[in-house]
Amino acid sequence: MADLAAKGRFNPWPATIFAILLVLAVLFLLPTVGVLLSSIKTTRDISMGDLWSLPASLYLGNFAEVLGNPGVHRYFLNTLLVTLPATAVSITLGALAGYVFAKLPFRGSNALFLGIVAGMFFPPQVILVPLFRLFNGLGLIDTLWPVIIVHSALGIPICVLMMRNFFATVPNALREAAIMEGASEWQVLTRVVLPLSLPALAVLATLQFTWIWNDFLWPLIFTQSDDKRTIMIGIVNLKGQYSVAWGVQGALSLVASLPTLLVFLFFQRFFIKGMTMGAVKG
Repeated sequence: MADLAAKGRFNPWPATIFAILLVLAVLFLLPTVGVLLSSIKTTRDISMGDLWSLPASLYLGNFAEVLGNPGVHRYFLNTLLVTLPATAVSITLGALAGYVFAKLPFRGSNALFLGIVAGMFFPPQVILVPLFRLFNGLGLIDTLWPVIIVHSALGIPICVLMMRNFFATVPNALREAAIMEGASEWQVLTRVVLPLSLPALAVLATLQFTWIWNDFLWPLIFTQSDDKRTIMIGIVNLKGQYSVAWGVQGALSLVASLPTLLVFLFFQRFFIKGMTMGAVKG
């Protein structure tokens, strides 16, 4: 009877955890709601302090101004020119290095692996001044090349870590069987191992694309001309004649978030599997 009574007691923990998660979700979404409301209001309404209330009428002039602005088109193009090659380079080099560390270890490979992964823990401010002086000496300041190079390099540690951990879970019997059939190491990687690593590649592609697309620091440091700016710098540069164009900036913020959302939706079926890979063994 005592056991039955104990089982019938109310457990407050699930409700408490749900309430905490609900509060965190609301706090997380509040800035997005504020940006959405500002994007459908006029600058006059926002300057009068009317931000968090629903507008009396839907104003789409901010989106029309953003989509019809040639400068915004250039911001998007510059961001793509940075994000796509930097993502591709970091993932490619990460996959190649990860395969070597997982399947072709050599003397000192563990120390080298730890040295590469340690790059994830260096704050970017430490290397900011040396990199600026280096690229300035090479005459690359106010071009997109420094941003591409830096993002490619900074993405290599996380890519090497994830790909090495994933390749380590691929049975060695598959590689040995392919080699016995006459396959080279390159063929084993491209035809056997990489097709199995789609979840890991999806995670890296989503994370790298999102991080690089949303980056503000490096484009701010290495670019100076408005026609070399990326979308995040462009949001700040959008100003009204006499005040900050809050509505236009809100509209551009929403439009700028669409590519990362589309990338996540495209890789969604691989993303969850890739995030949980290696969590359970056996």
